[in-house]
Amino acid sequence: MATATARHILVDSEEKCNELKAEIEAGADFAAVAKQHSSCPSGQSGGDLGKFSKGQMVKEFDDVVFTDELNTVHGPVKTQFGFHLLEITSRND
Repeated sequence: MATATARHILVDSEEKCNELKAEIEAGADFAAVAKQHSSCPSGQSGGDLGKFSKGQMVKEFDDVVFTDELNTVHGPVKTQFGFHLLEITSRND
């Protein structure tokens, strides 16, 4: 079964998500940005979601985490919870 590790930042608007993505792409530390801005409890641990299997997260997460490039910031990804930036840190297909 496919598994992955990832971290994310959850915010309430696409605009804020794009602003944070630009900060990270300009050199800001993903974990520090997550701690400061993410509304998800995982923000306190730098956005770390730990290890999970395909199907454990919402479909929009799976679509990115199990197909897109590793160690790149992806998003905004819209889910029922808000807008996310995702960074896939490892994947075992």
